[in-house]
Amino acid sequence: MSPLSRPWLSLAALCSLSPALFNALSLAAPQQIGGTKSSVGRAVYFITNRESNAVVALPIGANGQLSPGTVTPTDGAGAIALNSNNEPATPDALASQSALAIAGNTIFAVNAGSNTLSMLAISPSDPTELHLVGKPVPIPGDFPNTVAASKKHNLVCVGTSGARAGVSCGRFSAKNGLDAMDELRSFDLGRKTPPVATVDTISQVFFSDTEDALFATVKGNPAANKTTFFASFSVENDRGPCSRTVGVSRVKHRSTPKDTMVLFGSQPIPSTQNVFVTDAAFGVAILAIDAYRGKATTVATREIPGQAASCWVTISPATGTAFVADGGVNRLVELSVRDASILSELDLSCNGDPGLLDLSAAGDFVYALSPGNGTTPAAITVVRVSSNHELPMMVQHFQLDGVADKRAMGMAVLL
Repeated sequence: MSPLSRPWLSLAALCSLSPALFNALSLAAPQQIGGTKSSVGRAVYFITNRESNAVVALPIGANGQLSPGTVTPTDGAGAIALNSNNEPATPDALASQSALAIAGNTIFAVNAGSNTLSMLAISPSDPTELHLVGKPVPIPGDFPNTVAASKKHNLVCVGTSGARAGVSCGRFSAKNGLDAMDELRSFDLGRKTPPVATVDTISQVFFSDTEDALFATVKGNPAANKTTFFASFSVENDRGPCSRTVGVSRVKHRSTPKDTMVLFGSQPIPSTQNVFVTDAAFGVAILAIDAYRGKATTVATREIPGQAASCWVTISPATGTAFVADGGVNRLVELSVRDASILSELDLSCNGDPGLLDLSAAGDFVYALSPGNGTTPAAITVVRVSSNHELPMMVQHFQLDGVADKRAMGMAVLL
């Protein structure tokens, strides 16, 4: 284990500051970071995952901070997985990363309780103004918990983790909405609906950096000697007599990378064939994906000391580094995407959240969701990051009282 190359940062002093002073600190931040102009996203989105599911949209200000936004129903139902005691598993109700996804000005949200997928259009003039496009489309599987969308190919794919587990894909267009989803690419996971989701379920589906392959990470169950695996499907041209369409292959390439046990959230490393992936059993790994065979090979692994469930990851465009969230430890860990070495650890315990789930990066900021646990309220932590060797710093703790609770899932940012 290599030593930390940046010191541990405590936010005890910052947590005592007033919101006004937080704003002043953020606005006073330099506008040139790493030689490039500071930038922000337009809005963040997540799903409530309640019985009547909805997408929450919060606008991002010029200082990177959030303000109240909108709640738009998906016309579908949320659901909750079970924990190892067969009790409702909250927080982390879907045991996944990417419960919603963005492609262009379109959002896709899973409805785990109604086995459907919703498509919502984002207004070009107001990123918090969402409109449901058509009706939610049925998914030929149970308990959809993760979704991926490709703007390049107008494709959307959903992972299901219940009794009918696997991956189903369909086409979409801004004008006509969602087409019917295709036949399930089945995964034999032996789950019921709702599943005991801590093991043997799909963690995430996502497209490669070029969007020419679809990937899925699937949790293993070390106690039952069931191996984790990485699945790959190529995106192919289907040339008919009169037209050409693009779809996701039905041929699954499955591999278990060395030294991995419970693969969870992932991010393609830009401009490479590699993927940065979390492993809930110990920390993170970097995988190289063979472009022809789809096989995942371990490049590097890193144990994260003191981790409880390192499950979610985003890669910051400002720093070119990965930030990992832990559902049981309230901190962000920054790691190199070259060798998975730990660069910094940001202790957020003073804001009172029990831990962090899904997260996303935009410009010079990282946005991380904590659904709370029923006692502590749901909130989003906003962290400013920098490419000029400054330590990450929390600039806002945006509480979601009355908007979301411990069922909330997902995090996506509109750039």
